[in-house]
Amino acid sequence: MARILIVEDELVIRTELRRLLARQGYQIAEAGSVREAESDHDPGAFDLVIADVRLPGAPGTDLVARYPGIPVLVMTSYATVRSAVDTMKLGATEYLPKPFDHDEMLRIVEAILARPRPAGLDAAQASAATRSGALAREEGGRELGMIGSSPVIREVFERIRKVAPSDATVLVLGESGTGKELVAVAIHRHSRRRDRAFVPVNCAAIPEGLIESELFGHERGAFTGATHAHAGLVEAADGGTLFLDEIGELPASAQARLLRFLQTGEVRHVGATRARRVSVRLVAATHRDLQAMVREGTFRSDLYFRLRVIEVRLPPLRERAGDAVTLARSFVARAAAGGVVRAVDGAPGVGTAEEARFVLSPEAERAIMAHPWPGNVRELENAIERAVVLCEGGSITPELLGLEEGETSPDASAMAAALPAGAAESSLSLEDYFRKFVLDHQEHLTETEIARRLGISRKTLWERRQRLGLPRHRGG
Repeated sequence: MARILIVEDELVIRTELRRLLARQGYQIAEAGSVREAESDHDPGAFDLVIADVRLPGAPGTDLVARYPGIPVLVMTSYATVRSAVDTMKLGATEYLPKPFDHDEMLRIVEAILARPRPAGLDAAQASAATRSGALAREEGGRELGMIGSSPVIREVFERIRKVAPSDATVLVLGESGTGKELVAVAIHRHSRRRDRAFVPVNCAAIPEGLIESELFGHERGAFTGATHAHAGLVEAADGGTLFLDEIGELPASAQARLLRFLQTGEVRHVGATRARRVSVRLVAATHRDLQAMVREGTFRSDLYFRLRVIEVRLPPLRERAGDAVTLARSFVARAAAGGVVRAVDGAPGVGTAEEARFVLSPEAERAIMAHPWPGNVRELENAIERAVVLCEGGSITPELLGLEEGETSPDASAMAAALPAGAAESSLSLEDYFRKFVLDHQEHLTETEIARRLGISRKTLWERRQRLGLPRHRGG
């Protein structure tokens, strides 16, 4: 179980962060200042330190220099983003603006802990650093830190493996919640730049008036309030990878500057006359239709073609046959491993693994298969977290998932309905039933007839045969 030290002087934020991370199974220690962190704990013994920039006494950034072998995630308000950029140059692993989004915090923490530790760490330390990512590994995407075995997601895994070693610009496309940042992290971790900074930027989260300064830096006096010259996030990623999420939200002026950077490899601060050369691998992502935006004139066509040197399309969860249940089981296992229980006051708490044993009921798995998951993997993860927190017994039922009624995925819903009446009370899962039905009927039914009986398409039938290792009947 990975150990995380939180150094934050605001009690409300520290408590919120402690509960959030504890629910994921991490061991948490906390302090209100650098001095308190070093007097009460040994920061060098932790797998990750999360520190605010502004703290009483020494700034949280001092921990970067004092413990160079330990990953440090810096939290900062927009007023101090520039100092965070400077800190990343000193060796901070990543930064996250405050107030932070819970999902984003968890994704970044998981990504950091899944990265290989620097050479020289003993086996116990290396094991602790990667243990939290173990549940996020599955056959097919094991080394990528991603889960899935459906044919469509395996194609994504293969594309990542091919493109990661190069320095080619990558454009990741997919609906919200499909895991675009996970793709960017996987590309970085398997590139030649893995030991340098990975700088994630949500373009939609930075005010339009600040985006150019934040990305490209500014000179002293470039605008009101610019009392000092500061480097931008592009420079902070020098030697590493810059991940621009929600690239479709970039305003026109920032699009022009980004295009110039991609063409020349040079960065010029706002208000500067000279540029400096940097080496940055760019991964961009969006849920928007950039081609449509180009046609509408809201996104530059020349920038679009510069970005899509390599394109990775992430399929929505509803198109990943069988992966929803696999993911759900992994999320449940992670919650169980973390010992999530209900505290006396009704708030989420943490106990031992023995106190928290959960399993998805057959009805819940059918509901998961039938739901279209418009919010994709993120929605599924949130639904499982809700169910685990509310579950008073060991079995997670459909009601605990809190899914909207009336929303179903046609193929999955029909297949779930094909289960015999007593299947819900038995241990027969959807996959078990699919396997049994196909093997029992493939000698006398064609593929078309089997698919119709199951209420799925021939394409879905073929995909599930491939995933489950069932040979295709030659007469089908």
